[in-house]
Amino acid sequence: MTTAILFGSFAVLLLAGVPIGIALGAASLLAIAYIPFLGFDFYALGLVSGINSFTLIAVVLFTLAGSVMSRGGISRRLIAVAEAFFGNAPGGLGTVTIMACLFFAAISGTGSATVAAIGLAMIPALARRGYDRAYAGAMVASAGALGVMIPPSVVMIIYAVTAQVSVSALFLAGIIPGIVIAIALILYNIYQTRKGGWEAKGVAATWRQRWQAVNQAKLALLMPLVVLGGIYGGIVTPTESSAVAVVYALLVSTLVYKELSWRELGTIMLQSALLVSAVLVIIGASVAFGRIIALERIPLELSRFVLGITDNWIVVLLAILVLLLIIGTFLETLAAIVILTPVLLPMVTQLGIDPIHFGVIMIVALAIGFVTPPLGANLFMASQVGGIPFDDLVKRIFKWVLVMTAALLVISFWPDLSLILPRLFLGYGS
Repeated sequence: MTTAILFGSFAVLLLAGVPIGIALGAASLLAIAYIPFLGFDFYALGLVSGINSFTLIAVVLFTLAGSVMSRGGISRRLIAVAEAFFGNAPGGLGTVTIMACLFFAAISGTGSATVAAIGLAMIPALARRGYDRAYAGAMVASAGALGVMIPPSVVMIIYAVTAQVSVSALFLAGIIPGIVIAIALILYNIYQTRKGGWEAKGVAATWRQRWQAVNQAKLALLMPLVVLGGIYGGIVTPTESSAVAVVYALLVSTLVYKELSWRELGTIMLQSALLVSAVLVIIGASVAFGRIIALERIPLELSRFVLGITDNWIVVLLAILVLLLIIGTFLETLAAIVILTPVLLPMVTQLGIDPIHFGVIMIVALAIGFVTPPLGANLFMASQVGGIPFDDLVKRIFKWVLVMTAALLVISFWPDLSLILPRLFLGYGS
């Protein structure tokens, strides 16, 4: 009965349009009221302990760093580098756009920031080159999902905290799968440009022009090396690296590029604080929600039920992928991770699936929800920055979703794509 109250009230509140954090909290309180030996202080303790984490500071600071970089001229220089090297590649400016999203993903940590920073410049440029505007918006929205797959990633930090795994190992594990997704998107764009008769290639840049583009963007390109190099060099922790990212972004944007004034910083900090505060409410409420799930032994019972039907890990993993793809269409990714990880992780580990590999699978699957209606956060962002009717984007997005899903299957059933770098650099699993 407690389980029915917990999940039933949560579903009803979501359908009624109640914000996710409040829905989680209200459902938890209703369940606690039904359990005779629990008091409401159980919820308060869960709420406080959920956000009382040193690692979560990285979520706040990486979000701030991404906002600073998107306003400080860094994205424009990364686009110039992508166009210099890939402007003459098959797929033309579409390939440039996806590579620019890949570059920006390596420094932003979020999908929405990637869509905003790259889409603002690239969607109009793609339209001028003959691309269908809705197609261009759908491409940017899809490639923007790389923001949570390529480290440093806010979503990866949340999974690492929830699953109690190494942030550093998860960061490394996301690199190759993120590149696989980018390659799949590029190949689909090449096919579509040839089929649609859009431009196939741009003007080839000389090596001198490429060097100039790299030279102008060298400080932006160095940022992933500074942040990730500090982590894997043992100089800073992942949390400390987020502070390094903020300082680096501020110095480059204000003192070197001089495209961000100190007056704007207050507004950027306020916007970042509002965004992060909503995330922290969800995390705190989810911890109390998760404790009730554990108290009711839902993960154990679910594992017994599923494994009683089949112990074939392939069948189970396919079922989980379907579940994640469906949930990603209507539930915000961070909330989905903190709710589902305690439920699904015990089951998949019993089947021998590595928790780091499962983290990558979960993040990629839920990231596809960024571009899938009705939630589709990246679609809404692309619609706004590109001036494209949302309905037009929806009509164009489903083939991109199929391409990303096919790449997800490759990532899911080829664990070495995720685990080879953590094993190589961190000795993970040895």
